[in-house]
Amino acid sequence: MRVIEVVQRSAAFLESRGVESPRLQVELILAHVLRIPRLQIYLQFEKVLSADLLDAIRLAVQRRGQRVPLQHILGSTSFCGFEIDVSPDVLIPRPETELLAEHAWTWLSRHSPASPFVLDWGTGSGCLAIAIAANHPSARVTAIDISSATLDVARRNATRHSVTNRIEFVQSDGVEPLPAGSRFHLIVSNPPYIPTAEIPTLEPEVRDHDPSLALDGGPDGLDLYRRLAVTLRERLLPGGALLLEFGEGQAPALSKILTAARWSVPEVHADHSGRDRFLVTHLPESPPIS
Repeated sequence: MRVIEVVQRSAAFLESRGVESPRLQVELILAHVLRIPRLQIYLQFEKVLSADLLDAIRLAVQRRGQRVPLQHILGSTSFCGFEIDVSPDVLIPRPETELLAEHAWTWLSRHSPASPFVLDWGTGSGCLAIAIAANHPSARVTAIDISSATLDVARRNATRHSVTNRIEFVQSDGVEPLPAGSRFHLIVSNPPYIPTAEIPTLEPEVRDHDPSLALDGGPDGLDLYRRLAVTLRERLLPGGALLLEFGEGQAPALSKILTAARWSVPEVHADHSGRDRFLVTHLPESPPIS
């Protein structure tokens, strides 16, 4: 079977299964199996594929038709220009979170001392910690996650991008294991924020394949934020900032949570679609360094 026939038949199959952008998905699978850049597929439309290659492509397309995330099939995804390994043990990094990383390293470049200390709470795949460490080479990052399997993936990603010497990975569901005096110039987090009742309504790729611990934020999606608003106060250095990602429509309630816990009134930022998605706050008695 020729490449063009595989593309056409596989795209039609994925479309019948409700997969978005079916042709692009097929091309990415082909590029992965054939080990070539995706655009080179257009130069090989008439190539006849071997039985072994056809079997590998067929299996991958069938899995995608079962709504297994493309990233799980490929084994990785791109985040801020870094190829990040993913698995069912970690939340697949979202494009919006690239902006959270950018806000973090931009804040560090403008406000932090020469060698800042950064806390990434709920590191998951390690994508935020890695992007921050790579874009602000003097930063020392502590990355916390509750799951040992998740941290295995994060460590592998840190090794892949040569930043293991500047990221300390800690297994915990809080900050208690850190030394009492450990404080940070910047704390960044993308906690679970989906209300429990909404999880069954999510796309199968998310609902059935992302870890529930990385999705479920409790009845209103803000359980972890209430906890962090209290526990992170003592971990922030004077002049430091707390940078958070949150879900659509949650900015007003989250702002109330933070101000009730004696943080400053948050500064809210939008994502690429114009939706409020990130906020930065600090302790009122120690405004950001200018």
